[in-house]
Amino acid sequence: MANGEFRPVYHPAGHDNELRSALQDLRTGRWLAMRDLLESTPDWTRWTQRTQVLGAVAAGSDAVQAWLTEEPRSVAAVVMRARVAVERAVRAHRSGHPSGRQLWQEAWEACRSAAHTSRADPVPWVCLLALSQLDEGRRLEEHRLPPPGPMLFPGPWGMLAEADKRDPYNREAYHRMLQFVLARKTGGSVSEAVNFVQWASSSAPDGSALHVLPLYVRVERYRREQGHEKALDLHWVTEDAEREALRALEIWFRRSPAATHTLLDLNHLAHALWGALHFAEAAAVFQELGPYFTSLPWADRSRSPEDPGGAEEVFVRARARAFAAARDPGRGPHG
Repeated sequence: MANGEFRPVYHPAGHDNELRSALQDLRTGRWLAMRDLLESTPDWTRWTQRTQVLGAVAAGSDAVQAWLTEEPRSVAAVVMRARVAVERAVRAHRSGHPSGRQLWQEAWEACRSAAHTSRADPVPWVCLLALSQLDEGRRLEEHRLPPPGPMLFPGPWGMLAEADKRDPYNREAYHRMLQFVLARKTGGSVSEAVNFVQWASSSAPDGSALHVLPLYVRVERYRREQGHEKALDLHWVTEDAEREALRALEIWFRRSPAATHTLLDLNHLAHALWGALHFAEAAAVFQELGPYFTSLPWADRSRSPEDPGGAEEVFVRARARAFAAARDPGRGPHG
């Protein structure tokens, strides 16, 4: 398809065809495909990814409750109940809904039940980390434990340690910690986030998605600087930005199986390489994305970040530029 005709697609399942099929059934209130998919999921990486996507869709229906009613001893159903409860609590908190506190309590209890029922599973602890960002005042003691290293912040480190014990360097667990620090309304949270992702990625093995974390913080910093910095595009071509993008490309993208790559990570990497003018390198990431894209981080580069069409336009333009550079490598190391 010609670049001028290309239109990207958003689908939470991305290239995971089995997940896509389960989501289709779930949207009609049927849960059997979800159960069968989870029973056949081979590792914690995909288990975490799949339960997260399924939970976001299932939060709008009673499918998981129907599953539990039918199969009360199903461990997967208990874990999915926690996913759904957390998703509902986070949505209520964001919208300021009066049921937020009650949903938070229900979610906390569902997570504790899941942790007790599925003891080897990182997801209940990931869910508790997701809930921690709702405690913006850090009232709960478990959300202000001493950090494991210098330059880090007090936070839910015990929960991260529990997730890490079950699935070392679990992608979502570390993203939830990043969201926790960025949710703080007091100053300094971006610098604390920088320290956190440097700490996390410095110890992560080759192939770990944690090597993409610095790209998320750079996008957050860009978002917060808008309106205060004249030459915003220079944000992406600094020596640090280029190093972060190329490191994620080399240490994560090229050293891990494509089946483990999330759409969000791929979009952040393609965006970072494009922003750093490494167009030919970005082309390989766009190639793996195929027809899929996510609104973030592209929306922040559009004239109207709230307009999904703006994000799509930036994505299509960046993709075309990258493929043009890949077709004409003689244009220099940056395309």
